[in-house]
Amino acid sequence: MDTSMGSTSDETPAKVDYEELQDSGSVPDILMIPMDATYQADTDFAAIFQEANKAVDAGILPTLNAAGSSGSYFVKNLEKVWVSDVRKVFLMGQCQKLVSDRVCDVRNHQKLKSPLKTIGVFKPKDEEPYGNLNPKWTKWMHKLCCPCCFGRSCLVPNQGYLSEAGASVVDQKLQLNIVPKTKVVKLASETFNYSPIDRAKSRTKKNVAERFPDIGRKFHRLGLPPKTGSFQLFVNGFKDADYWLRRFEVEPLPESTRKHFQLQFERLVVLDYIIRNTDRGNDNWLIKYDKPDLEPQPENNEGEDWSIVRNPEISIAAIDNGLAFPFKHPDEWRAYPYHWAWLPQAKLPFSQEIKDLVLPQLSDMNFVQDLCDELYELFKTDKGFDRRTFDKQMSVMRGQILNLTQALKDGKAPVQLAQMTVVMVKRSQKTYGRNRQQSVSSDTYTQQFGKRAPFFSWC
Repeated sequence: MDTSMGSTSDETPAKVDYEELQDSGSVPDILMIPMDATYQADTDFAAIFQEANKAVDAGILPTLNAAGSSGSYFVKNLEKVWVSDVRKVFLMGQCQKLVSDRVCDVRNHQKLKSPLKTIGVFKPKDEEPYGNLNPKWTKWMHKLCCPCCFGRSCLVPNQGYLSEAGASVVDQKLQLNIVPKTKVVKLASETFNYSPIDRAKSRTKKNVAERFPDIGRKFHRLGLPPKTGSFQLFVNGFKDADYWLRRFEVEPLPESTRKHFQLQFERLVVLDYIIRNTDRGNDNWLIKYDKPDLEPQPENNEGEDWSIVRNPEISIAAIDNGLAFPFKHPDEWRAYPYHWAWLPQAKLPFSQEIKDLVLPQLSDMNFVQDLCDELYELFKTDKGFDRRTFDKQMSVMRGQILNLTQALKDGKAPVQLAQMTVVMVKRSQKTYGRNRQQSVSSDTYTQQFGKRAPFFSWC
């Protein structure tokens, strides 16, 4: 697959290089915990998640993405795996002997005729760039060599998985449809990075259960503990935006395709600005560009052959949203600018189409508060959730929405939006979800403008 997901930045949760998608060799047991009841209504996501469960029962484990600076894992299903002339029966992840006396070993699934299909990307909370179980050494070196610049002071530590899911919430709420659907789930796998204590406990329980079945049945669960993290649906046929943007410089898009790409680009701008994405480079958003073949048509009355040329199709996927939703605007070392602001597409004023799509909603404070409520229901599931910090995160987001609505009304371009003075909008009422009143018309809001600029404004 020629799609990539991720970023090359040293602080990016992970870069998904599709050329690195190779089948793993070791296949121990794995457990995928079902989603919370709040996600069961999402039938499409649940169906794909069920496919992953079926693959898990067959012993197909998530594989570590070698790129990036954190733990990120590809989750596969069973599509295009089985060899047609071999009958396999699986029970609890163990292969049974075949009728033909051939023994199936899923550990050698890379030798099968067809490759495994990747359906999702899982990013555990404790394996994020600054997590205590990050399997990559780059962040450890960063902390050791440059502790004063370690981390991003404007972000809540180890909430990248919530940021990934939160970006999906914003995307669906505004009907932008550029973020692959992302939810919070729990997974357990031998391929994840566990502490020696967790692995020792798992081995001990397994040995006790095998030797003393009566005692083993009393255990709450066997195996390694499940990890909480974000599960994002995998998108096929995409490449890094940087690749296509360079191609478009020498191979300009047809006019109709260019207009559609501009609309998609504006949706990316809206998303990034609202969630204040601190890690949006041209290597961690994706473009899918399909050049159609000529469609031959039958001979006309004059006996001449002719063909219909369809316009190329183009679409955008905004992935790697794990470094967003800050509780304050960057004001120390780095500014974390939006790299799309330097693209030629950012110099064109926002189109009427994007205004019609988002402006009526973002101008309605009840809609904005509903969005805050949905994010509250998501963020409060974290064990380290702090209400005051969440209030600050929403104050930043309201300020971003305020600037965005003003830029849309004034006919500004994305580059001008990125240059606007940052502001936080604080709400007098601190209630969310079921506890708040239905209308926020009686609430009072206070604006607070940024007073300090980062030391480096270009990075």
